Amino acid sequence: MSLASWFRWNEPSNRISQRNPTEMVVETLMMELNWQTKQAEKQQRERENEYRKIKTGVDYGWLVSYPKQSYDISPGERLQLEDMCTKIHPSYCGPVILRFRQLIAEYEPEVQEVSRLFRSVLQEAAEKIKEEEEAKKLARQWNTKNKTSLSLTTFKSRSRISPFISDIKTISEDVERGTQPTRRVWSMPEFRNAK
Repeated sequence: MSLASWFRWNEPSNRISQRNPTEMVVETLMMELNWQTKQAEKQQRERENEYRKIKTGVDYGWLVSYPKQSYDISPGERLQLEDMCTKIHPSYCGPVILRFRQLIAEYEPEVQEVSRLFRSVLQEAAEKIKEEEEAKKLARQWNTKNKTSLSLTTFKSRSRISPFISDIKTISEDVERGTQPTRRVWSMPEFRNAK
């Protein structure tokens, strides 16, 4: 019996195909949040060390051991952020991460502020997605209205109206026949009914 059958190395990996895009977006965005939280914590420690160095004049940084990660987002807040991440379309995942990184670099927030900054970026992206969906909906409505109005105008353009030739007898025609036509002003052309 071979070892390959025990470890199933021969079988193709179907793990990637089983995941839907929403799960991948949530996982990617939450990984980015965790990484940025760790980075903010690291920077905060470095700032504290610099402050201690300046205050005491002695560097004891080599003596201090820090825990791997001391700050963690509360479970309730994590669930809210994951729920907000589900509303992000996969095509917006990259721009959301870029915007989040840009704000982190710009503001250099404390560890506690990173999740709030992430929430604001997600809200901004969700609003943008909503606006684009509304614009697409209006464009679709406009296109369907345009198609119907174009069909009516083509129908109207097929029927020709001739103001001087009419088979329908009207009262105004009878009145006009009884009176002599008046001479028009030079700037106006003269139209006569030739019957």
